Amino acid sequence: MFDISLTFADIWPFILVGFGAQIIDGALGMAFGVLSQTMLVSLMGMPPAAASATTHLVEMFTTGASGVSHIWQRNVDWGLFRRLVPFGVLGGIGGAYLLTSIDASAAKPFVMAYLAGVGVYLFVKAVRMAKPRFEDPRMTRPLAMVGGFLDAAGGGGWGPVVTSNLLVQGGDPVKVVGTVNTAESLLAVAISVSFIATLGLTAFGVAAVGMIIGGVIAAPFGAVLVKRVPPRVLLFAVSIVLVATSAYSALRGWGVI
Repeated sequence: MFDISLTFADIWPFILVGFGAQIIDGALGMAFGVLSQTMLVSLMGMPPAAASATTHLVEMFTTGASGVSHIWQRNVDWGLFRRLVPFGVLGGIGGAYLLTSIDASAAKPFVMAYLAGVGVYLFVKAVRMAKPRFEDPRMTRPLAMVGGFLDAAGGGGWGPVVTSNLLVQGGDPVKVVGTVNTAESLLAVAISVSFIATLGLTAFGVAAVGMIIGGVIAAPFGAVLVKRVPPRVLLFAVSIVLVATSAYSALRGWGVI
């Protein structure tokens, strides 16, 4: 639990972790989970299970701040939002509930390999993009359910799965990122409540507090950044982050690194 005797020296590294991960997530619609967990495990020496629990709890706060920021910047497509949220929440609750009986981690490397392939496709699409032409994504409800399930059961997946596939379908990058981030705020609450009901508030410690502070501070900057970046550049950035993070997760899951 939170220790009131903590000093700034104890908490500032986690503030930086939350700030950095949320800047990228808020601007690109993905990667908060994988970036924060990687930094917590690799740089801070935190056990993987504790890093995962901390990240889910932190996302309750950071995604809420990010959602409000994207709404303020008018980055949200409310029709798409209404299609994503109910099925994303259902998938998330199902993933959290089934986590104790189904080992979803075995499938994660294959999902990450698929997402790396999607990242390559988006990169090629950005190279060929001359004049932006966007369409309203049609396959949204099953996508949201899969993204929500993987996010809860596999330790991340909402942003990479949903954002990347909506972009493949021709969605406007600004609206896709803003809508997916805003929808994730409700998904994070549903998943976190499910986990807390089972595990309690054991993850609420110095790391969580620091990351919440850093993430909430960063949220408005990410929402502004996504609106200022040209669609082609945004698509390039999404593809590069998606390939890098997904390939890393897939290779790590297969024991290569």
